[in-house]
Amino acid sequence: MRLLVLMLIFVSTLSFANTKPQPTNPQQTNVEYQKLQKLNTELNVLAKEATSTTGSSLDVIRLQLLNKNKELRSTLTDLIDDKKADKKLLLKQVEQQIKFAAEAEKFLQTKVERDQKDLDNAKDTDKLVALKALSESRDFIILVLNEEWENYQWMERLGKPQPNAIKTLKSNIEHRLDFMSASLTFGSQALDLNDKQLKSATGDELKTLQVTQVLAQRQVDSDTKNLTDLVKLADNMGLDTAEYKRLLFEQTGNVTDDLLNSKVIWSIVTSWTTEFGSWLFENLPQMIFKVFIFIFIIFAFKALKNIVRKMVTRAVSTKNLKMSMLMQEFFISMSGKVVFAIGILIALSQVGLNLAPILTGFGVAGIIVGFALQDTLSNFASGMMLLIYRPFDVGDLVEAGSITGKVSHMSLVNTTIKTFSNEIIIVPNSKIWGDIIKNVTHEKVRRIDMIFGIGYSDDIEKTERVLHDIVDSHPSVLRSPEPTIKLHTLNSSSVDFIVRPWVKTDDYWDVYWDITREVKMRFDREGISIPFPQQDVHLHMVEKAIESK
Repeated sequence: MRLLVLMLIFVSTLSFANTKPQPTNPQQTNVEYQKLQKLNTELNVLAKEATSTTGSSLDVIRLQLLNKNKELRSTLTDLIDDKKADKKLLLKQVEQQIKFAAEAEKFLQTKVERDQKDLDNAKDTDKLVALKALSESRDFIILVLNEEWENYQWMERLGKPQPNAIKTLKSNIEHRLDFMSASLTFGSQALDLNDKQLKSATGDELKTLQVTQVLAQRQVDSDTKNLTDLVKLADNMGLDTAEYKRLLFEQTGNVTDDLLNSKVIWSIVTSWTTEFGSWLFENLPQMIFKVFIFIFIIFAFKALKNIVRKMVTRAVSTKNLKMSMLMQEFFISMSGKVVFAIGILIALSQVGLNLAPILTGFGVAGIIVGFALQDTLSNFASGMMLLIYRPFDVGDLVEAGSITGKVSHMSLVNTTIKTFSNEIIIVPNSKIWGDIIKNVTHEKVRRIDMIFGIGYSDDIEKTERVLHDIVDSHPSVLRSPEPTIKLHTLNSSSVDFIVRPWVKTDDYWDVYWDITREVKMRFDREGISIPFPQQDVHLHMVEKAIESK
């Protein structure tokens, strides 16, 4: 900072010493010229004070020098806009400003190079200080460049344009834009790389990377600010800045009016297209190979799944295991799904996907889903119990979950039952396992329980012979166990016989309907009555003599 102050003192002395502006036109006012002369005098006084000042007072003088020079330039602007002003005197003042800016730029450029070397050679503990000094030097250069451009604009308005100097300045600005954009791109890439390394770093390495991260972020912020200021200056000079605005947008993400410019939009689209094309050109062969490997693994495991299903089918179908159809279907289905799931995971790993976060995510998601789907998990647990204890099998006629029908299909969460009216009802397994399960067709032999009533006036022994004849003559009635035919109950209007023949489970309803039909027909032929509930009502009429008076 002290070097900057000394530079300003030197240049201000060079620019303003022995400069006493006086108007050559006696008709015009002397106010502005007197102000200009006063500012020159004050600058000379400040310059002399700075040569004998140290410490914090030097910083104060530096600020005063900058402010005075800024005020002098403002006064020059007002005089240049005045058509009655003395152009010769103003030209002399502007030329002094041009010399001042040129000397300042030369000095600052040397200092920037020196600050850059100091930053490269500085220790980690001193890098922040060195980076701050470098950033300040670059900020001063951009300030001087802006003043240079304003100086040349003044010269043109005073009738003495400087085309060669303007061309040189524009070339200088373009060079600085290229350098600063390259520095910003490099810094951003270094920052991203450091971010990735920080995620896996530990111990001393982590501390070193954290310091590097702070430095890289400060460097990127400084480059972004400098490039933004240079772009503003370049816009004022009429230079094409679309590419640099695109870079600033990608770096900061700030949406400004510049994005409405067609050149900026085209630059962004072109950049993205070029980057995508380059990425595609570099990675397409590898991507194609990975896709081929992925498809090959999927088809290989699909074929393996079918082979495993067949092997499991043979294994669970052996008579020694005595597995139910539901259990067999469960193992067959799960074996194929597990093999195919493993194949998908292997295929994904081959295309570069890290499976560790996915498996961890599945674990966390499993806990969350477990709380959210408690009813489903209850059905799953009930399905496992049904598979283990096997209260019924596919094709069994059951009464479960208040539903009666044949078991059509079963999964781990629900059971499909087909009713006698050919309706499909899906019952949650928790409803079945938590209720009474009645398996009608589980056993091969069933007993038919029937009751037939006769009148009190009918012959009991005859009725027993007829019932025995009907039951014994039916071909589907089993001889062992023997059927049971007994007088059971003396009801209010009938004498009831129980008829209980044993049949094969598949013949149950056929025998039931055949015997019921035959009993009605034989009872009618044999003159045996089948009473129905009846009630006799007796009405007694009582005549009452009416005595006449």
